[in-house]
Amino acid sequence: MLIRLENDHFHLVEDRFAPVGEGEAIADTVAVILSLSRFQAEGEALLAAGRDVGVRMAPADRVEDLICDLPRLALVALDFPKYRDGRAYSSAVMLRETYGFDGEVRAVGDVLIDQAWNMVRCGFDAFETSVGPNAWAAAARRYRHVYQASADHRPPAFVERSQAARRLAAQEG
Repeated sequence: MLIRLENDHFHLVEDRFAPVGEGEAIADTVAVILSLSRFQAEGEALLAAGRDVGVRMAPADRVEDLICDLPRLALVALDFPKYRDGRAYSSAVMLRETYGFDGEVRAVGDVLIDQAWNMVRCGFDAFETSVGPNAWAAAARRYRHVYQASADHRPPAFVERSQAARRLAAQEG
């Protein structure tokens, strides 16, 4: 099941991308998701043909290897092979904050509902998961306050407190 975050709402959507394994043939009519190594070998031809292409990044893959191609990619799928492996969080933040990627950043693999809040904060906007969009939305919005800045640009609690104190002082003054 694929859930996409659009305009602050979580929706169940049909996935128009087909993952293509290392030895599989690439169908002509399908948007595809390739491994980084396969993209490096065949991606230029697919992009030149006007295909929608995504890249699936393993935790050990370097997001920096996509810098030149990011403007032409439709999505980057970041793999969570185990829930304990959080390297994809750093990759998502780098894609959004460092490289300005505005395409889809998809969480794939062992994607658990307990991770929803952190994934959204780090810049993920699509999630391959077994739970529905309502449950995913509730988990992603579980906490009202945040304590550090992230790719979602929510103000940390200390900033909110400071702003509230200034508003109160202005009203009293």
